[in-house]
Amino acid sequence: MDTENLHYFEKAPIYKAIAHFAVPMMLGMSMSVIYSILNAYFLGTLHNTEMLTALALTLPLFAAFMALGNLVGIGAGTFISRLLGEKRYDVVKQVSSFSFFTSLGLGILLMIAGLPLIDQIVHGLGATASSFAFTKDYVTMMLIGSPFVVLFFSLENIVRAEGAAMTSMIGMILSVVVNIILDALVIFVFHGDVMEVAAATVISNAAASLFYAIYIGRTSKFLSLSLKCFKASKEIISNIFKIGTPVFIMSMFLGAMGLIFNHYLIEYGNQAVAGYGISSRLLQFPEVILMGLCEGVVPLIAFSFTANKLRMKKTISFTIKMVAALAAVFGVIVYLTSDHLIGFFTNDPQLIELGSYILHVTFLSLFISGTTTLFTGIFQATGQAKAAFVMAIVQGATLIPVLYIANRMNGFHGVVWSLVIADAVAFLVGAVMLYVLRNKLQPNVEQLAH
Repeated sequence: MDTENLHYFEKAPIYKAIAHFAVPMMLGMSMSVIYSILNAYFLGTLHNTEMLTALALTLPLFAAFMALGNLVGIGAGTFISRLLGEKRYDVVKQVSSFSFFTSLGLGILLMIAGLPLIDQIVHGLGATASSFAFTKDYVTMMLIGSPFVVLFFSLENIVRAEGAAMTSMIGMILSVVVNIILDALVIFVFHGDVMEVAAATVISNAAASLFYAIYIGRTSKFLSLSLKCFKASKEIISNIFKIGTPVFIMSMFLGAMGLIFNHYLIEYGNQAVAGYGISSRLLQFPEVILMGLCEGVVPLIAFSFTANKLRMKKTISFTIKMVAALAAVFGVIVYLTSDHLIGFFTNDPQLIELGSYILHVTFLSLFISGTTTLFTGIFQATGQAKAAFVMAIVQGATLIPVLYIANRMNGFHGVVWSLVIADAVAFLVGAVMLYVLRNKLQPNVEQLAH
């Protein structure tokens, strides 16, 4: 680890340290959402609702790719940051090498397993007869490129865990820029459609993965992708997967929730699905700003947990205040401009009305969903596997019964409001567990003396 990164981990004022770790993450993730929005916009210029529907239906599949990448990446990343706090640099190399080869292998297995089942996957995603062909094209291309997508999520996490927040951001932005350029060429120059858009996504993830690999191989002092450093010891496997497994379960639950949510929405027509797809992409922007803040500080929390718990406590307190302030600002903006935001994608009055309504409702939970992300990050960073597992189950499983009951009681409106109710339940569970674990997270007497 270079001197600058060590300074931000150990000595920089809290607000500067948080800015160092979180701002690049916020910017990088924001660029990803801007791409997601532009992706829908590019397809929207073809004036084909079935293509937009296909794009919305494939969100759970992308969540599955992300889940596999985070299974290894987040588990390894939090372990790496704790190891750096303990100055066990040799083990860091072993963990990073293990992460690289395991992520690549998981992506290859996903591709081999998924391609023969392509039709079943597309049906399972909820594609109707009119959207089946477009959905199949997108899914096929994404499965072919799944090793690069999984690897991208994994490498981004371990690079950030070392404290190289700017490098992590550059990789994310590189992926987005390549994607936007290729999308524009595909739609406006080569007159392609869904399959070519999916190919652009795969190529951009491959480019970013290559960038991270070059950084680790040539610049990083403690990370390694060398097979010589690969070691699958009990300590490495247990520390990665005790945190990575809850993350994987939560990501898969989120993907399943998206799938179930789409099945409920499809009862109200393709317009409802497309309206949700557009509004959810707009909602992603403030969500990932808060997520970038909360996930960006995880390496700092993990390092401080083993090196200085008082600094960790101050980091958490400051981050919660920032979440509240940002949620308030975004809420005001959305309530004032929702119709114009939806109108950017479509001129269909019914679609604008539906999308605007969904935005108004889901923005009510912005603060609690952001804080819940921080709670989960704290449990991951400090190695609280049981708490992380409970959060994964609660965040994943709560929506299913809430969605069923709300739909039965209030139809379409109940389906939309179920998201807010499920977020509130997860927030309360996380707050209670953080209170229960408060003694484990308290600074010791020596740290208080300093």
